[in-house]
Amino acid sequence: MSGIEGRFQVEWPGFTLDVDLSLPGHGVTALFGHSGSGKTTLLRCVAGLERAAQGRLVVDGAVWQDTGRWLPPYQRPIGYVFQEASLFEHLSVLGNLRYGMKRVGTASSASLEQAIELLGIGHLLDRKPARLSGGERQRVGMARALAVRPRLLLMDEPLAALDLKLKHEILPYLERLHDELEIPVLYVSHSPDEVARLADHLVVLEDGRVVAQGPLKDTLARLDLPFHLGEDAGAILDATVGQIDAHWHLARVDFAGGSLWARDHGLAVGRRVRVRVLARDVSLAEEPGTSSIQNVLRGRVDAVADDDHPGLALVRLHVGGSVLLARLTKRAAASLGIAVGVETWVQVKSVALLE
Repeated sequence: MSGIEGRFQVEWPGFTLDVDLSLPGHGVTALFGHSGSGKTTLLRCVAGLERAAQGRLVVDGAVWQDTGRWLPPYQRPIGYVFQEASLFEHLSVLGNLRYGMKRVGTASSASLEQAIELLGIGHLLDRKPARLSGGERQRVGMARALAVRPRLLLMDEPLAALDLKLKHEILPYLERLHDELEIPVLYVSHSPDEVARLADHLVVLEDGRVVAQGPLKDTLARLDLPFHLGEDAGAILDATVGQIDAHWHLARVDFAGGSLWARDHGLAVGRRVRVRVLARDVSLAEEPGTSSIQNVLRGRVDAVADDDHPGLALVRLHVGGSVLLARLTKRAAASLGIAVGVETWVQVKSVALLE
């Protein structure tokens, strides 16, 4: 059976982890939640670093943990990327990679070469860790985790220790892993932006329990989750670059339901992209008028819910075959007659292309 089935119960003074998960056997699953929600504890249970008194873990049909069976960490075919790459300072980058491979019998020179190429560290192999930037160290740590040919890759907030500049430097490599890896990835994060860019599947944790899990687009569109996302509540669209307006430096992206104009990122026509539209950047209108907002679509109200402020409402809209969210004041919603089933104009102020 392909996929990951996990049930864990861990009790500490003041905290209990009690989860039951059914995750896909491919793509990136984000474990998302505030600090203290249980994300890292759950990851450690999967790795065998935390021995849950009650637990079951099945990965791609192989039982790693169950009643009477518990594989120790060294017998679990995983790669683990921590917040900070702990490299041996006396070894070169290549020496660090080879040292990690000695601990497993399935690694090969081919897997090492693939990891080096995916993470773009070929020019760093002779350097010692002291001569690496924070972003380079983390890329080496990722390559080390991949070189052992794991059946499951675990990543515990790999960007948390990096500043904004280094995060932007390393994100393209994470996106490349997302596009090219065939093994499942469990990615711990409390950053909505990272989740939106990288994840296919989402698990939301709170106080040691799963409050939501499912495909990223569907889960983000749930109206009971904005409390966890705050100002980052929004929708994800799968789109294609349909046209480039070189004069105005804009790109038109086409999705199931319409088109949106965004800043031109130099992507070729036909390129598939992921588009993020925040609820705070969407407004509603009875009739479209002349304004600075150039993206205007026709939509139908699917649901209305209270937001985390008593004066605000969150509206879910169907735009063709896609879903958008809009945040507006309850006063505005009342004046527009916003209710389930109402047709309205949807104005999108800003669009983020997540390449």
